[in-house]
Amino acid sequence: MREKKDAPLRSDAQRNRERILEVALEELTRAADAPLSAIAKKACVGQATFYRNFPNRESLVLEVYRYEVQQVADTAAQLLETRSPDQALREWMDRLAQYAMAKAGLADALRKATAHGSLAASGHGPVTSAVALLLKANEEAGTIRPGMTPDDFSLAIAGLWQIDPHSDWQSRAGRLLDLVMDGLRAGAPAAHSAAAES
Repeated sequence: MREKKDAPLRSDAQRNRERILEVALEELTRAADAPLSAIAKKACVGQATFYRNFPNRESLVLEVYRYEVQQVADTAAQLLETRSPDQALREWMDRLAQYAMAKAGLADALRKATAHGSLAASGHGPVTSAVALLLKANEEAGTIRPGMTPDDFSLAIAGLWQIDPHSDWQSRAGRLLDLVMDGLRAGAPAAHSAAAES
């Protein structure tokens, strides 16, 4: 009897947590220093429920970041199901840029919440895995130069993080990512065989 009574509480607790994360994403994206009390109120949860899930600002911000990064990372496999490897890689790069620019407030909140360096380990894994998946698919298809690593890719797109999200970032990011894609394609086996055939 007790187990049946507890089950709905667990699903309620999960819904509360998800609602807090949704509201926190919206509020932190809008303003890095959004008050936690305002997030709890807008999520329609009490202070005790809020702090039971997220004991401090850093834990909330990191969880929002992890959730969002996972969403971006998950699109890599989805794109590979419906597009050629090189198209999937280029489109995923656009999604990464869109995420980075749209979440400027969240990025500010992350910088403030993780001043002592706990950010690096908090979401890097899913993105690195997504990049590795995309690079492997492209290397197997011969659409990029062999031997590229996720670290190489991260260094190549590092300029993306320097673009002002309040500027005309779409065209600047598009040009930068086209350059990165052209660089990845240079020396690709498929490009050599296509040149030899023509």
